Amino acid sequence: MAIKDQLNSIKEAAKKAIKEAQSMVELNDVKAKFLGKKSAFNDIMKSMKDLSKEERPVVGKETNLAKRDIQTWIDDKRQELHDLEVAKQIEEETVDVTMPGKEFHPGTTHLLTQITDEIEDVFIGMGYEVMEGPEMEIDEYNFEKLNLPKDHPARDMQDTFYINDTVLLRTHTSPVQVRTMLEKGGKEPVKIICPGKVYRRDEDDATHSHQFMQIEGLVVDKDTTMADLKGTLLVIAREMFGQNREIRLRPSYFPFTEPSVEVDVSCHNCNGAGCHICKQTGWIEVLGAGMVNNNVLEASGYDSTVYQGFAFGVGVERIAMLKYKINDIRQFYTNDLRFNKQFKS
Repeated sequence: MAIKDQLNSIKEAAKKAIKEAQSMVELNDVKAKFLGKKSAFNDIMKSMKDLSKEERPVVGKETNLAKRDIQTWIDDKRQELHDLEVAKQIEEETVDVTMPGKEFHPGTTHLLTQITDEIEDVFIGMGYEVMEGPEMEIDEYNFEKLNLPKDHPARDMQDTFYINDTVLLRTHTSPVQVRTMLEKGGKEPVKIICPGKVYRRDEDDATHSHQFMQIEGLVVDKDTTMADLKGTLLVIAREMFGQNREIRLRPSYFPFTEPSVEVDVSCHNCNGAGCHICKQTGWIEVLGAGMVNNNVLEASGYDSTVYQGFAFGVGVERIAMLKYKINDIRQFYTNDLRFNKQFKS
């Protein structure tokens, strides 16, 4: 039968075209050519009207078998091409573990952040809470409730950046203590530290900066004593400068504490014998502290006949400079990576 020969010819041509296809795109073109709407099979189906009743089912069956064979060959070729594509992808994306890797240079936490974290860890271990507050403050919290009324001469000790008559950049983190005591309503004990940035109108030089970091602490309770303050300061001095350190308290004056003290730590460089760092005294001044002034307690709602407390404040830069023998505070703020990389956290 001529149609049978035609079917065999189509199958042979399809098999050859399928075998020669090198990609999915070429294979799809082959499928469209031999099994699509414009393929030779359509011509055969159209010519079936000229066949006898006996020939039509035979030709129909042969045509369907031929189309099924071609579809099978296409499916097999598609799987073959897929496997080749996967194998090529695996080969191209294989990692050679013997090749040297890229060298990464991770950064490190800034030294001031490291010191702050160390101090926070010590105080959290002693049961303190870490409290924070706004850097833009109101005069009432920054000065007045800390026993510094508007005409108080001690305000000159802290040359201030004013935004307007009542708003300023805080000169210490003591306003956070005031806010905390007010929140407690004068009825609950307080045991907090307050880390953060503070601002004063200082001329920048090797030991002064208009912006610096400070950590203040406050404890208010019914039986807080000066002995508790000294013990707390001894712990922090030994944690920051070494377990052999000692401290001494010298009388001083701060409006918000009474009595007030300056706190010295025995020199970690000469162990108290005297050297250029401690100016041959054996001691280094590190912070100020004292018992909370009754006026401060009363201004924040605490009955000073029932409650008493202690407070202290330390400069983070001061601790870092003493601990690591840094001679210029400006190095903390110049973003010199050579300086920062020295202090791996």
